[in-house]
Amino acid sequence: MRIPAHSVCTAIRDDIVAGVHERGGRLTEEVLARRYGVSRVPVREALRTLEAEGFVVTRRHAGACVAEPTEQEAADLLEMRLLLEPLAAARAAQRRTEAHLKVLRGLVRLGQERAASGGSEELRSLGGWFHETLAQACGSPALTSMLTQLRHKIAWMYSVQVPADPGESWAEHGAIVDAVARGDGERARALTTLHTGRATAAHRVRTSQPPVNTSGARN
Repeated sequence: MRIPAHSVCTAIRDDIVAGVHERGGRLTEEVLARRYGVSRVPVREALRTLEAEGFVVTRRHAGACVAEPTEQEAADLLEMRLLLEPLAAARAAQRRTEAHLKVLRGLVRLGQERAASGGSEELRSLGGWFHETLAQACGSPALTSMLTQLRHKIAWMYSVQVPADPGESWAEHGAIVDAVARGDGERARALTTLHTGRATAAHRVRTSQPPVNTSGARN
């Protein structure tokens, strides 16, 4: 695999999320450079970034390794999302552009069509795109960046059960967009709080990767 140097960080992160690099496993610069077809310099820079994001830790005598999150750390991510996504929706109601609304409405329309015809994998991708666009519409690069990192980490630590009625989820998306379009920040916040709370209940800690470390969990 050969990728542009500036994309090394994204590639390594995606492989960590997918379980290609297992939790606790070593991340050797030379091996990663060969895997992605780049020099060790962009790999080294990528590992620094991923360490700052919490995907990588540096261990004495071992070097860079994939992080091993605790159960409490995993739970904290969902709690943070419950706080930040409604805030982003409220901000989006005041700061969104017509371009944001066009994309959001198009995604809702497409999501509702796919929900009626099936296709859970495509719906998952569309849902991620929807929430990414809503975060971008909030007009705060810092908040958008935090939500993006949260989504990556949640995808890494959790699997998500397919909703019994995906059409209901996309109806909620549509209601959020309507509130954002009207500039009703409080309604956008309330609807997103409800939607995010329901989505959180469908998350289960992944078991396809090595078990999440529970040594740091609080009772």
